[in-house]
Amino acid sequence: MRFKSPASRSKRYWILLLTAALAYWGTSEHGTQAPAPPPAASLAWQQSEDPLLTAFLARRSHVQIESEGVVERVLPDDRDGSRHQRFLLTGPSGQTVLVAHNIDLAPRVEALEAGTRIAFNGEYEWNERGGMIHWTHRAPRNSHPHGWLEYRGRRYQ
Repeated sequence: MRFKSPASRSKRYWILLLTAALAYWGTSEHGTQAPAPPPAASLAWQQSEDPLLTAFLARRSHVQIESEGVVERVLPDDRDGSRHQRFLLTGPSGQTVLVAHNIDLAPRVEALEAGTRIAFNGEYEWNERGGMIHWTHRAPRNSHPHGWLEYRGRRYQ
Protein backbone atom coordinates (compact mmCIF):
# COMPACT_ATOMS: atom_id res chain seq x y z
CA MET A 1 0.00 0.00 0.00
CA ARG A 2 1.26 3.44 -0.68
CA PHE A 3 0.38 6.38 1.48
CA LYS A 4 -0.26 9.83 0.07
CA SER A 5 1.90 12.84 0.82
CA PRO A 6 0.45 15.69 2.92
CA ALA A 7 0.41 17.95 -0.18
CA SER A 8 -1.59 15.34 -2.12
CA ARG A 9 -4.07 15.02 0.75
CA SER A 10 -4.39 18.80 0.94
CA LYS A 11 -5.25 19.01 -2.78
CA ARG A 12 -7.91 16.31 -2.41
CA TYR A 13 -9.27 18.08 0.69
CA TRP A 14 -9.79 21.31 -1.29
CA ILE A 15 -11.41 19.43 -4.18
CA LEU A 16 -13.77 17.71 -1.72
CA LEU A 17 -14.53 21.02 0.03
CA LEU A 18 -15.24 22.78 -3.28
CA THR A 19 -17.47 19.90 -4.40
CA ALA A 20 -19.41 20.00 -1.11
CA ALA A 21 -19.87 23.78 -1.41
CA LEU A 22 -21.15 23.42 -4.99
CA ALA A 23 -23.50 20.62 -3.91
CA TYR A 24 -24.85 22.78 -1.07
CA TRP A 25 -25.29 25.77 -3.38
CA GLY A 26 -27.16 23.60 -5.88
CA THR A 27 -29.40 22.20 -3.14
CA SER A 28 -30.33 25.62 -1.74
CA GLU A 29 -31.20 26.86 -5.26
CA HIS A 30 -33.67 24.06 -5.89
CA GLY A 31 -35.35 23.36 -2.54
CA THR A 32 -34.30 20.17 -0.75
CA GLN A 33 -33.68 18.01 -3.81
CA ALA A 34 -30.22 16.49 -4.07
CA PRO A 35 -28.21 18.13 -6.86
CA ALA A 36 -27.68 16.35 -10.13
CA PRO A 37 -24.10 15.33 -10.88
CA PRO A 38 -22.18 18.11 -12.66
CA PRO A 39 -21.73 17.91 -16.45
CA ALA A 40 -18.94 15.58 -17.56
CA ALA A 41 -16.92 18.40 -19.13
CA SER A 42 -16.43 20.17 -15.79
CA LEU A 43 -15.75 17.21 -13.53
CA ALA A 44 -12.47 17.92 -11.78
CA TRP A 45 -13.31 15.09 -9.39
CA GLN A 46 -12.97 12.54 -12.19
CA GLN A 47 -9.23 13.03 -11.79
CA SER A 48 -9.46 12.05 -8.12
CA GLU A 49 -7.31 9.15 -7.03
CA ASP A 50 -10.02 8.13 -4.56
CA PRO A 51 -12.46 5.70 -6.21
CA LEU A 52 -14.89 6.10 -3.28
CA LEU A 53 -15.24 9.82 -3.90
CA THR A 54 -15.53 9.32 -7.65
CA ALA A 55 -18.28 6.68 -7.29
CA PHE A 56 -20.16 8.77 -4.71
CA LEU A 57 -20.14 11.97 -6.76
CA ALA A 58 -21.15 10.10 -9.92
CA ARG A 59 -23.91 8.28 -7.96
CA ARG A 60 -22.66 4.93 -9.22
CA SER A 61 -23.54 1.54 -7.74
CA HIS A 62 -22.28 -1.99 -8.40
CA VAL A 63 -18.71 -0.67 -8.67
CA GLN A 64 -15.90 -2.98 -7.54
CA ILE A 65 -13.43 -0.84 -5.57
CA GLU A 66 -10.04 -1.61 -4.06
CA SER A 67 -8.73 1.04 -1.70
CA GLU A 68 -7.93 1.73 1.94
CA GLY A 69 -9.03 4.02 4.70
CA VAL A 70 -9.32 4.62 8.41
CA VAL A 71 -11.93 2.96 10.62
CA GLU A 72 -14.00 5.85 12.00
CA ARG A 73 -16.40 3.88 14.16
CA VAL A 74 -17.17 0.23 14.83
CA LEU A 75 -20.93 -0.40 14.75
CA PRO A 76 -22.99 -3.25 16.21
CA ASP A 77 -23.34 -6.32 13.99
CA ASP A 78 -26.35 -6.55 11.71
CA ARG A 79 -28.03 -9.83 12.68
CA ASP A 80 -31.05 -9.68 10.33
CA GLY A 81 -30.69 -12.42 7.72
CA SER A 82 -27.01 -12.92 6.90
CA ARG A 83 -24.88 -11.57 9.74
CA HIS A 84 -22.63 -8.60 8.93
CA GLN A 85 -19.82 -6.94 10.87
CA ARG A 86 -20.31 -3.21 10.28
CA PHE A 87 -18.09 -0.16 10.57
CA LEU A 88 -17.71 3.32 9.14
CA LEU A 89 -14.60 3.93 7.06
CA THR A 90 -13.12 7.21 5.83
CA GLY A 91 -11.39 6.91 2.45
CA PRO A 92 -8.30 8.77 1.18
CA SER A 93 -10.17 12.00 0.32
CA GLY A 94 -12.42 12.03 3.36
CA GLN A 95 -15.40 10.19 1.83
CA THR A 96 -17.14 8.15 4.57
CA VAL A 97 -18.82 4.84 3.77
CA LEU A 98 -20.47 2.03 5.67
CA VAL A 99 -18.67 -1.31 5.33
CA ALA A 100 -20.86 -4.41 5.77
CA HIS A 101 -18.65 -7.53 5.99
CA ASN A 102 -20.60 -10.80 5.78
CA ILE A 103 -19.47 -12.92 8.75
CA ASP A 104 -21.55 -15.90 7.65
CA LEU A 105 -19.27 -16.23 4.59
CA ALA A 106 -15.96 -14.84 5.92
CA PRO A 107 -14.20 -14.60 9.29
CA ARG A 108 -14.88 -11.61 11.52
CA VAL A 109 -12.12 -8.97 11.47
CA GLU A 110 -10.41 -9.47 14.83
CA ALA A 111 -9.85 -6.58 17.27
CA LEU A 112 -11.16 -3.94 14.85
CA GLU A 113 -10.61 -0.49 16.36
CA ALA A 114 -11.47 3.08 15.43
CA GLY A 115 -8.49 5.08 14.19
CA THR A 116 -6.75 2.15 12.51
CA ARG A 117 -6.09 1.64 8.77
CA ILE A 118 -7.82 -1.06 6.78
CA ALA A 119 -7.59 -2.01 3.10
CA PHE A 120 -10.55 -3.43 1.21
CA ASN A 121 -11.83 -4.82 -2.04
CA GLY A 122 -15.62 -4.84 -2.35
CA GLU A 123 -18.65 -3.59 -4.20
CA TYR A 124 -19.72 0.03 -3.70
CA GLU A 125 -23.43 0.92 -3.54
CA TRP A 126 -24.38 4.60 -3.71
CA ASN A 127 -26.66 6.30 -1.18
CA GLU A 128 -27.02 9.90 0.02
CA ARG A 129 -25.17 9.18 3.26
CA GLY A 130 -21.91 8.31 1.47
CA GLY A 131 -22.50 4.80 0.24
CA MET A 132 -21.81 1.27 1.35
CA ILE A 133 -19.16 -1.35 0.63
CA HIS A 134 -20.17 -5.02 0.71
CA TRP A 135 -19.08 -8.27 -0.96
CA THR A 136 -15.83 -8.13 1.05
CA HIS A 137 -15.55 -11.92 0.96
CA ARG A 138 -15.17 -14.76 -1.50
CA ALA A 139 -18.24 -15.12 -3.68
CA PRO A 140 -20.07 -18.43 -3.35
CA ARG A 141 -20.02 -20.35 -6.64
CA ASN A 142 -17.89 -17.56 -8.18
CA SER A 143 -21.10 -15.63 -8.88
CA HIS A 144 -19.47 -12.24 -8.19
CA PRO A 145 -15.94 -10.81 -8.05
CA HIS A 146 -14.21 -11.91 -4.84
CA GLY A 147 -13.62 -9.26 -2.19
CA TRP A 148 -11.57 -9.01 1.00
CA LEU A 149 -10.50 -6.88 3.95
CA GLU A 150 -6.86 -6.55 5.06
CA TYR A 151 -6.27 -5.52 8.65
CA ARG A 152 -3.03 -5.63 10.63
CA GLY A 153 -1.33 -7.92 8.13
CA ARG A 154 -4.16 -10.44 7.81
CA ARG A 155 -6.55 -10.89 4.89
CA TYR A 156 -10.19 -11.68 5.70
CA GLN A 157 -12.14 -13.26 2.87
